[in-house]
Amino acid sequence: MTSDIGDKPQPLIEHLIELRTRLIWSLAAFFIAFIACFAFAKHLFNYLVYPYKWAVIWAHLDVAKSQLIYTAPQEFFFTQVKVAMFGALVIAFPIIAAQIYKFVAPGLYKNERNAFLPFLIASPILFLMGAALVYFFFCPMVMWFFLKMQQSPADGEIAISLMPKVSEYLSLIMTLVFSFGLVFQLPVITTLLARVGLLTSTWLAQKRKFAIVLAFVVAAVLTPPDPMSQIGLALPTILLYEISIYAARLVERQRNRQALEESGSSEITPSE
Repeated sequence: MTSDIGDKPQPLIEHLIELRTRLIWSLAAFFIAFIACFAFAKHLFNYLVYPYKWAVIWAHLDVAKSQLIYTAPQEFFFTQVKVAMFGALVIAFPIIAAQIYKFVAPGLYKNERNAFLPFLIASPILFLMGAALVYFFFCPMVMWFFLKMQQSPADGEIAISLMPKVSEYLSLIMTLVFSFGLVFQLPVITTLLARVGLLTSTWLAQKRKFAIVLAFVVAAVLTPPDPMSQIGLALPTILLYEISIYAARLVERQRNRQALEESGSSEITPSE
């Protein structure tokens, strides 16, 4: 059986050369994006601080008196490096994904490429949806929860104030963004597995109880050790699991419809 795109078997060395070319393009895109992001790293970090400002407002605290600190001379510099790497990965991801697709596509049939391309487009969109949920709602809610634990010096009590370090705040928001972004890939992964016949909607529905338990376990591993973060990640995961079951059913209906059309056309014979 030969591919629809008419490609011929290539020697291993040519595949390695093609892989090297794709890696060079991906690394070049990441490096250029990193340089650009590092030039504006402090401004990018200020944008990442907005969820903390919103949490301060929700907690009815003075924004002017709230601050983030760093306790080592090099801490804020390496924090900006991490911000630049984070921004570069987001900016360069479309180019990296395109290079991966160009490397894999020659080995796929035309219908396989047409089936794979929508998922390649949906994956970054779902990741950005998860990141937006973290940025606009979940991170401010978590920081509000921590800010409400502060203790004012009333009635002779010692004042206990939250003064987050820039590196720890960045680690928190990056962990949440990547955790939610990966979890939001669940419909894409399950739909792909259902399309190739490795999963069925019936099997997913039967394993719902185990999926709920696993969602809380994964949330406990990926998020900081506080109940707000864990519940906040587990609940969207369960919702996405239900969406995955529905998506798998749509794939099965489409497959059954195509099978009926093919069987119907095969039964038609030319008249003598």
